[in-house]
Amino acid sequence: MNSNATPFRYDDRTVRLHWLTVALVVTLWLLGQTIDEFPKGMPRVGARSLHILLGATLAFVLSYRIWWRSTSGARLPAAEKDKFQPIVSLYHLALYAVMVATVLAGLSNAWVRGDNILGLFRIPEFDPGNKDLRQTVEDLHAVLANTLFIGAALHAVFGLVHHFVMKDNVLRRMRRQR
Repeated sequence: MNSNATPFRYDDRTVRLHWLTVALVVTLWLLGQTIDEFPKGMPRVGARSLHILLGATLAFVLSYRIWWRSTSGARLPAAEKDKFQPIVSLYHLALYAVMVATVLAGLSNAWVRGDNILGLFRIPEFDPGNKDLRQTVEDLHAVLANTLFIGAALHAVFGLVHHFVMKDNVLRRMRRQR
């Protein structure tokens, strides 16, 4: 596609869901990296609660996004596809899969821990006293979150390379229409 052509654009809902997902993933990752830096007690409970509530929000947004993409969201027209499209599609599918796995591991982590949510209620603890299970689920969630963050960062880098090096208007697909 030449740089002067009018690029295909995703519909506004798809764009908003994409950027909301980006904001949630980045916020959750940063919060996950810093939770243990908060003082013990309510500051740490508040940070962990916020992380869990934002994770639940991501679960909802991701579910809605997958539903929207499969039923109503804009599809890339054949004229916009190139020889790398199968690799790109596989990469996007992998990002979705890692995001789903990260969210599920996070929800499992909150359940295994029996987390306190804002001091208002406690999630019932699964298998109390099983420290090995708790550590395993926590480690799995961390590995998946880091994998997701790295994969999303690479996704962003690829978009910037398209925009600034290849000058092919790919990045404009994820801008809201005015």
